[in-house]
Amino acid sequence: MFLVMGMTGKVGGATATHLLTQGKKVRALVRDRAKAASWADQGVELVEGDWNDAASIKRALRGVDGAFVMLPPIWAPSPDFREAKGVIANYVEALTQVPVPRVVVLSSMGANRTGGMGLITALSLLEQGFRDLNLPIAYARAGGFFENFLYGFHVAQGGTLPVFYNPTDRKSTMVATNDIGAEIASLLSGPAWLGHRIIELGSMVSADEVAAQLGEVMKRDVKAIAVPRADWPDTFEQFGIPKGKSGPAETMYEAVNAGGMDLGVVGTEHVPGATSARDVFAAARKATAG
Repeated sequence: MFLVMGMTGKVGGATATHLLTQGKKVRALVRDRAKAASWADQGVELVEGDWNDAASIKRALRGVDGAFVMLPPIWAPSPDFREAKGVIANYVEALTQVPVPRVVVLSSMGANRTGGMGLITALSLLEQGFRDLNLPIAYARAGGFFENFLYGFHVAQGGTLPVFYNPTDRKSTMVATNDIGAEIASLLSGPAWLGHRIIELGSMVSADEVAAQLGEVMKRDVKAIAVPRADWPDTFEQFGIPKGKSGPAETMYEAVNAGGMDLGVVGTEHVPGATSARDVFAAARKATAG
């Protein structure tokens, strides 16, 4: 039995799917059973609770062979990242009192840096918070998700894909969420290991390459266009971040553009992506058409 946190999200869902395909038993901690009904129909054991409650996490951990844990995605965190710190403290308490044979943590490229990373700071805090846990732990440092470009279907009809990557031909680590889920499932169910390890997930890809592959699926020429720095706050607001709260997201992309998510951090392993941006776009289009 494996615990998968965040199962109703992209990475948690991909992880659960891969584990179920392997014939493994899966458990999920959920706040709303109705939202996870489709998972229950596939045999997933649902435990009601919340990652803001250590007792709930302890209940979900009991008797599992491994656990996948992650932080809830928050695009407008408090300045002190108190939301992330609260969840991290709950995880540490739960894993200390209910230790499990192995833990896989969703982290991010750039989490090795302790400052200047904006939103990724939460994941740096997560890795730091787990540092003293005497358990086999694997930190899956994922690149930027290809799925984050799916907005392109709506905005690239005129042939341009606005991006925060600048210059657009500079490569940074990117990956499909399906590949992240596949690696996490492999780590949970595969050979055991000792101590802590860090795996970089993804391949070096540019925004120009992503735009070109989107164009192939849309059957039109699509070019990546860097959003002017002065326009970032308004653009983030269009993406749903409250006005005046986009600072952490802006800092993150500044760091990415400065090389903060490049592969090759000393002491890490590397698993390249097997799924291209083109594959992600094609699958999304097929799902919409279906």
